Amino acid sequence: GWRLVLGTQPDIEVVGEAGDGAQALGIVRRTPVDVVLMDIQMPRVNGLRATERILGDEQVRELGAPRILLLATVDLDEHVAAAAMAGAYAVLWKDAEPEALLDTIRD
Repeated sequence: GWRLVLGTQPDIEVVGEAGDGAQALGIVRRTPVDVVLMDIQMPRVNGLRATERILGDEQVRELGAPRILLLATVDLDEHVAAAAMAGAYAVLWKDAEPEALLDTIRD
């Protein structure tokens, strides 16, 4: 659903989609991106571990490390501290209003 919302914005380009954090790292290694929007709860490599891997990856840093926005469905308070420690830029509820997500992406 978020891809559809993002795709309607003239100033935002979606350059990839991943099913898990390992795939996200692969995309970010190949494609310079400004922002990664990622679910905290993903299979194999969750969003917190993927954030750490992306921001700690030398190849990604050479391209320019992105800001990572994590989406959570439960225990937002618990995830905020872990996300901050992982280096995430922000954590939002998965059911956030589109305007809130778009404003955060643009920030």
